[in-house]
Amino acid sequence: MGETKPEADSVTPRRARIPAAPRERAVALKDRAYDIIKHHIITCRFAPGEKLNEAQVGTRLNLSRMPVRNALAKLALEGLVTIRPRKGLEVRPVDPEELLQIIEARVINECRAIKLAARNVTDEELAALRDVIDRTAAAEASHDTETMMLLDREFHDLLARASGSAVFSDILRNLHDRSVRFWFISLNEQTQQGTVLRDHREIVEAMEARDGAAASRALARHIEAFRRNVTQRVRDGWPHSAN
Repeated sequence: MGETKPEADSVTPRRARIPAAPRERAVALKDRAYDIIKHHIITCRFAPGEKLNEAQVGTRLNLSRMPVRNALAKLALEGLVTIRPRKGLEVRPVDPEELLQIIEARVINECRAIKLAARNVTDEELAALRDVIDRTAAAEASHDTETMMLLDREFHDLLARASGSAVFSDILRNLHDRSVRFWFISLNEQTQQGTVLRDHREIVEAMEARDGAAASRALARHIEAFRRNVTQRVRDGWPHSAN
């Protein structure tokens, strides 16, 4: 008689969950801290000009100190946080002159990129743009400014990628990152939310017609309206807090 195998041997063992290595966990925590702190800065929960320190940020956001330190260092390199010798850290103040420089760079680069995008855009990319517009309409209806800001960024990222130029995509992603706080200030005004939605629809209609000149004109008007609105908001003493 053959030897009977134990019942356990006839069952495929469940694969054990392998815990993340210490380095992987550290990277995940650092990335999470960076994402959370950056979101607080671009939505002005950490107000422009507000003083920060690692302990305060960690306590407020329930994050450990080392990931906070690494995140703040990265945000300093990106220009969202300023390191003041012997004074610590502060959120970079809103600078109208910087806004004008960003706008000028966006008009030059983004209006050229959208002409390429109108020629190269795929049906899948057009569908993605229309989906963003649908979600933007829902966010506007619920007065969800943060979601609208993120969707506005997604919309412009899609346009940049549709150009087919990796160089334009990189340039515009950097410009969008630098201007995202200004978007939040602008979109905090509900009348501007409707303007943004209308502009986006006009841009997509020109893209669907493969009319690069019309798309470029619509985008230039969109950027100019953004410039006028956010400049006026800052001049009117927009409160440096979204809370």
